[in-house]
Amino acid sequence: MLDLLYGASGERLTRAEFKADYGKRFASAGSHDSWKLERLQNFREPENPAWKALVRGDWDDALRLIGEQRADLEEMRRDVEARGIGLYRVRGVEEPVVPYVQWELHYLLLAAEYGETTRVITPLQVEEFETDRPLPELLTVGDDTAYCAFYDENGACTGASRFIGVGIVAQCVEFIDHLYSEGEELSIFFQRRIAHMEPPVNP
Repeated sequence: MLDLLYGASGERLTRAEFKADYGKRFASAGSHDSWKLERLQNFREPENPAWKALVRGDWDDALRLIGEQRADLEEMRRDVEARGIGLYRVRGVEEPVVPYVQWELHYLLLAAEYGETTRVITPLQVEEFETDRPLPELLTVGDDTAYCAFYDENGACTGASRFIGVGIVAQCVEFIDHLYSEGEELSIFFQRRIAHMEPPVNP
């Protein structure tokens, strides 16, 4: 199972191919839930204005720009509700919380208002699976497609391995669902750990 998750096989896609393929498949995913596992602590999102505000050190603007994504999130909510799709995310968070994760959790808290459910896990909860390396970045769409995304040393997405098969996706969903069941509700984690943090310095 972990060989699959780490992308030992599957069709390799470039970043552009990954983005286009996911968009096409999600649009035709029917009513099948989508599951996401995020383990890395830093990502680069140069197309995201809120991320760019974070990087230049403007925390107030970073949060304001997150808030401006409500219209897009509402459009997503209408789409997935009409199709009966559930969106589930497991977010690994390490201590100390790095600026990217602090920022992203503000976005995920907002996204939760529009139907994307997130739970937080700690390294301790996944150490049995990480004897050789961290868990991969994993995403499922429909009932027959899963992606294992790859990132460079700076957190920029370089592409993904795509896996096709109902059985493969069922295994991936089972694994992420197991982590989800062990996780802490984002709203609870956020209030306990993130809400009172000072704005990040030198993000």
